[in-house]
Amino acid sequence: MKILLTWLISALAILLSAWLVPGVVISGFGAALLAALILGAVNAVIRPIIIILTLPINILTLGLFTLVINVAMVALVALIIPGFSIANFWTALIFTIILSIITWIMEGVMKEEKEQK
Repeated sequence: MKILLTWLISALAILLSAWLVPGVVISGFGAALLAALILGAVNAVIRPIIIILTLPINILTLGLFTLVINVAMVALVALIIPGFSIANFWTALIFTIILSIITWIMEGVMKEEKEQK
């Protein structure tokens, strides 16, 4: 149940972020669900490998290179999913930051509601 709720929150966050950031196009809720699913898989499998491979540059940049990795993961998903496109790197950067903030807020709200029960 928690996995489905997290998936739904991610899809809603992707839709909201796409609505807020000009240059990001998502064709509908189905594309957002698919993008959330693929983004979760990419973040679980590919992202840790990339972070280990780029550890020296990540240390030199005090962790800021992780943001570039996150942008690359979102751009990869945009290449894979039909109906989801991002105009350029800067648009992807803004989209990734907003997506992270929205997901963080939504998960915090869901956690508070669960604790109150």
